[in-house]
Amino acid sequence: MSQSFDEITAQLRRRHRRSANLKRMSMGALILAAAFLVVFIGDMLVKGLPAFQQAQIQIEVNYSEQAREIPPAAVGDDVRSLVSRGYLRLIPSRMEENPELLGTQRMEWVIADSTVDQYLKGHNSELRPKEKRVVDRLVEQGRAELRFNTTFFTTGDSRMPEMAGIAAAAMGTVMTLIVTMAVCFPVGVMTAVYLEEFAPDNHLTQIIEININNLAAVPSILFGLLGLAVYINFFGVPRSSPLVGGLTLALMTLPVIIIATRTALRSVPDGIRQAAFGVGCSRWQVVRDHVLPLSLPGILTGSIIGMAQAMGETAPLIIVGMVAFIPDVSASFTNAATVMPAQVFTWAGDPSPAFVEKTAGGILVLLAVLITLNATAVLLRKKFERRW
Repeated sequence: MSQSFDEITAQLRRRHRRSANLKRMSMGALILAAAFLVVFIGDMLVKGLPAFQQAQIQIEVNYSEQAREIPPAAVGDDVRSLVSRGYLRLIPSRMEENPELLGTQRMEWVIADSTVDQYLKGHNSELRPKEKRVVDRLVEQGRAELRFNTTFFTTGDSRMPEMAGIAAAAMGTVMTLIVTMAVCFPVGVMTAVYLEEFAPDNHLTQIIEININNLAAVPSILFGLLGLAVYINFFGVPRSSPLVGGLTLALMTLPVIIIATRTALRSVPDGIRQAAFGVGCSRWQVVRDHVLPLSLPGILTGSIIGMAQAMGETAPLIIVGMVAFIPDVSASFTNAATVMPAQVFTWAGDPSPAFVEKTAGGILVLLAVLITLNATAVLLRKKFERRW
């Protein structure tokens, strides 16, 4: 049955209207996602940037015998409550390291208490009126100011927010990722090479492939339970150590690397393999000398993305105990350690305003590292990618 011109025109208008509605909804979804991202990043910047500044005051420090036994005696009564207790505890060790300090009095810039820090940043502070007047006087004299917070990047965790830092967690993260990549990269790449280049296509290999794909979608906390049962309870690997954390994350990252490596191997044209076979190469020579070098950019990209994913994980590491209180930086793979996401999780549980900004600051550092890793993966892919 033929349609009239008006009917065809009406149908075309409906189609164009539906297309326009779909376009508007797609743009709305994109704008909504971008708005959420802007709000999240903006909130983290507002809350986290103050963590990179720290209040310091200039006072007279008396390195006396009494200060060696009772560190608070090193400063005057009028400013004692303004100085960080963590700094005062360091005075005896400083006198032991530098005996020439004994019996001297020096004007020094010292770390202020977190209440002073919050007051100078314009936040709600628990300073008493008398202490506020002292701080205001120090500010007028140029003896109280906000400086770059080097403590945040050079110290470990602390119960005192002004002394807390991410150095121990950063070292724990690095050591954990070293173990992770040392295990999952060679195992994942060789598994992918075997499945893609050598394994026969039968029911067994199909079952293995299905399970690998399923493991990539398993909740990460289940890998933590597996690490607890196998590595800690069965093999006796030290709890809370980078070794057990790295082995646990290796289980989680392994499917990601296998899938990425297989995809990279499949991207190499069969003509490369056939040409190598034509000049007498064995299958292993074809893979080693031709297929692997050409697929290496894709393998590295997938590995970096898998490492970035592992770096941001918290749940499996909580199960294996990597939320320990670590005040000092340790370079041992078997000592107790924590990682940056777990450190942020610990700080987030403290309601103190100073720890709130530490939490946001730690998130900013973690985001910066993750964005750098993902950007590196994109640059490697763009630089070495070959189009066939």
